Amino acid sequence: MRRFSLRREATLGLLVYGVYLLVRKLVLAANGRERARRNGERVVALEEQLGLHLEPVVQSALLRFPRIVHGLNLGYAVFNVSLTVGWLVLLYRRRDPDYHRLRRACVLAHLGAQPVFLLFPTAPPRMLEGFVDTLSEVSGVDLEHPFLVRFYNPVAAMPSLHVTFAVLTAEGIAARAESPVAKAVAHAYPPLVSLVVAGTGNHYFLDLVAGAALGAAARRIA
Repeated sequence: MRRFSLRREATLGLLVYGVYLLVRKLVLAANGRERARRNGERVVALEEQLGLHLEPVVQSALLRFPRIVHGLNLGYAVFNVSLTVGWLVLLYRRRDPDYHRLRRACVLAHLGAQPVFLLFPTAPPRMLEGFVDTLSEVSGVDLEHPFLVRFYNPVAAMPSLHVTFAVLTAEGIAARAESPVAKAVAHAYPPLVSLVVAGTGNHYFLDLVAGAALGAAARRIA
């Protein structure tokens, strides 16, 4: 039977976050901003070739409804990560055996994304021409503020960890849901997160695909 140790879980969480910040530091110290912008333009060019450059269309449609966009901004900033963490906390408090599997999958996914963040830093769409930074222009939240930017990697758009964690969380909740409605809501969660991150100008369509694939791979390995 697996042990439930709060100290071990906290240490693991800090180590994983430390790796994330180390990658951020290495990338930004090596002209990461400029490399990330060029890579973002490459992603856009590839999407245009594949006929998948859908983000401007999505943003244009959503911007007609500022209140909805404000809600999406709030979802991007708060609810997505909070739901994953909250579900993990609930499983931990219940001493649920599935806790270790989900936590292992989240750690694998997070660490699996770091080599891509390091070797292929990618600026989010909101940093490129033709896109709108909805968090700044609609909700007045500046993600590039010197204080905030110290706590996250601003050039880690590819893959989308928001979608990765949404896939993992939805799978765990759907497996526990007893009613068809609850299962359907759980399965709708990753598409909703995809709409949020694309509509707010934080991820490209290909980021979403890569994030979902990473989540599925981490779930299978775990």
